[in-house]
Amino acid sequence: MSPIKVGVVGLSSTGWASNALAPGLLNAPSFSLTAVSTTSAASAEASAQKYSALAGHPVKPFHGDVSGIASDKDVDLVAVAVKAPAHKAAALAVIAAGKDVFIEWPAGANTKETAELAAAAKAKGVKSVVGLQGRQAPSVKKIKEILESGVIGKVRASSIIVLCPRELNVWGPTITERNIYSNDVNGGATLLNVGVGHLFDTVTHVLGDLATVSATTALHYPTVTVVDDEQKPTGKTVTASAPNQIAFNGLFKSGAISSAIFRAGLPATKGRKHFLWEIDGEEGSIRLETDEEGSFINIKDPKVYLNGEPVEFEAATNPATNLTSAWEAFAKGEAYPTLEDALKTRHLLDAITKSAQEGRVVNL
Repeated sequence: MSPIKVGVVGLSSTGWASNALAPGLLNAPSFSLTAVSTTSAASAEASAQKYSALAGHPVKPFHGDVSGIASDKDVDLVAVAVKAPAHKAAALAVIAAGKDVFIEWPAGANTKETAELAAAAKAKGVKSVVGLQGRQAPSVKKIKEILESGVIGKVRASSIIVLCPRELNVWGPTITERNIYSNDVNGGATLLNVGVGHLFDTVTHVLGDLATVSATTALHYPTVTVVDDEQKPTGKTVTASAPNQIAFNGLFKSGAISSAIFRAGLPATKGRKHFLWEIDGEEGSIRLETDEEGSFINIKDPKVYLNGEPVEFEAATNPATNLTSAWEAFAKGEAYPTLEDALKTRHLLDAITKSAQEGRVVNL
């Protein structure tokens, strides 16, 4: 079977797409990178040269209008890897051309845009896959295997603690220039969008959907200092509008209790827990944990324990590993996250926001 030919919109020589998406794609045997598209002719040419060398065959450069790469005969699927506010326009152009589409999470700047994209893909009959690669993490596959074995009995509770430390310079009180938009509540890359969205797509993939949610949020760093790559203040500050502390409880449809707290901006001081997820069943428990900075399941695996004993598995140490698995799942027609899945997660995030704003339980 011939490999699926992929064009990538937003694949420059640096950034997330370069560090995670491209390696994941290049390592996926069922795919072939054939084209790239960036904002300028110069950056497109530089990207095409880089990936031609890495792929071992010519990669076409496109720039400007997405319709160029979307209509190219040597492209079967287009991956949209630009910032969230630009997802909708780029993806709609791909869908209009009748090509299958990969969209980085959060698949639009807001729920309305995600819904529009899902409806357009359905109407056109194209397949969609969303960059929610946490589902493919080896640790997640392992805990699903444990749960399905029945060894811990019926699940009664899920408890999560997450730290997004100050040193990441993403959600305050310091931030790099390229991450400024992540503090804008309408920018699509807030702690709620990225941190909660990625993880709870995985949580619900494992434990099922939530039925209710009750949330509290806080903005502890309303003024954020912009720093350079050497962590030195640039003299510039920005006003943040998105919460950087998020706590919420709820009930899964199964009847199990859910509790979670996401803390951003605190320093990574000694002893502070970066990630902890405990799943309690009637007969036992599963624990995932790590004290490594910036550890998210979609990026690298935590340690896994069953009833206090370590579980052996081949852990992913970077997001490209999970992305390779996600690409291959799509190619093989196995379970992979679609725009409909992204929309469901969007509705959960909206419920968290609504609950925090209105001070009440929200039914999903």
